[in-house]
Amino acid sequence: MASPCQVILSPNTDSRPADSGIDMIVVHNISLPPNQFGGNGIIELFTNTLDATEHPYYATIAHLKVSSHFLIRRDGQLIQFASCLQRAWHAGVSSWQGRERCNDFSIGIELEGSDDCAFANAQYLSLQALIDALKKRYPIRHIVGHSQIAPGRKTDPGPFFDWQRIT
Repeated sequence: MASPCQVILSPNTDSRPADSGIDMIVVHNISLPPNQFGGNGIIELFTNTLDATEHPYYATIAHLKVSSHFLIRRDGQLIQFASCLQRAWHAGVSSWQGRERCNDFSIGIELEGSDDCAFANAQYLSLQALIDALKKRYPIRHIVGHSQIAPGRKTDPGPFFDWQRIT
């Protein structure tokens, strides 16, 4: 990958089922506060340290126990929150091609962004490098958006995500 990966471990992980392989990548978007970039809100959410009084929106989510394997910041910086061998809590209630509980067999990648704006070129470069590295290690067969595995419940990575930029 182009830049080193910072590791900040999230407590919001657990063991994958013994019979589940890793063959899917789920692409998400996240910004905290909504539509604001560059702060520590995402890290604090994933490490259960989000201050509910810091922003009105935080009061609605500070109780959540969520994580992702990776976060790609607007400048392309890569942060890892969970070992790929662990199950991160990113997909929630989900299904893909008849398989329920996508967290069991997927790697979650959050892009710092929203449904309302384009992603940065640096993010696509880091995302592709990460996908390439993951494909060398795991038999990845599907790269999907959160909206595809949780339709009607989730909309990310959103209409500005350019699927043609990744392989």
